[in-house]
Amino acid sequence: MSPLLIPPTMEARKKKIESNYYVEGYATTFNEPYLLWDTGETKYYEQIDRKAFKDADMSDVIFQYNHEGRVYARLSNQTLGLEVDKHGLFVYADLSRTEGAKDLYSDIAAGMITKMSWAFTVAEQSFDRDTHTFTILKIRKVYDVSAVSIPANPDTEISARAMIDGVIEQALMEDKKRRIEILKLKTLIEETR
Repeated sequence: MSPLLIPPTMEARKKKIESNYYVEGYATTFNEPYLLWDTGETKYYEQIDRKAFKDADMSDVIFQYNHEGRVYARLSNQTLGLEVDKHGLFVYADLSRTEGAKDLYSDIAAGMITKMSWAFTVAEQSFDRDTHTFTILKIRKVYDVSAVSIPANPDTEISARAMIDGVIEQALMEDKKRRIEILKLKTLIEETR
């Protein structure tokens, strides 16, 4: 099974955990309204403010599938990491510790699961009556991040990266160095003629 390429919206970055069962993605994104619910008459939207994570409790967050109770990775045993960056809440995890986690990795690598979600409580929000948009201004606590089959926020993403990714990157760098050396030799030969 070949791993999915990193989606183009994600920045190319070095793997944060060395694992053959490494996944990464965004559990939420900033300032991009998504449909929260549709009453049939009115559509309501939600978006997360870029500063919402300031002072948020993100202690011992867990990684699940569809928020359904089984833990596949967690902060406390360092199989899960979270970073708030300019795009949103970046998540990375090692899914190698249990057979269930490895199965989830396989589903992500096969492209069966491509999106994420998160469970949290709100400390502060605003509501725009004209656009029917809730803006989460402050998060109180993050409970979990989950790979999901159907996300609330379609701009989320998750992908699997195999150890081979690093091997390919290293081979490309070595090939580039060899080409530069060959070019230098050819130039030197031409100059001596």
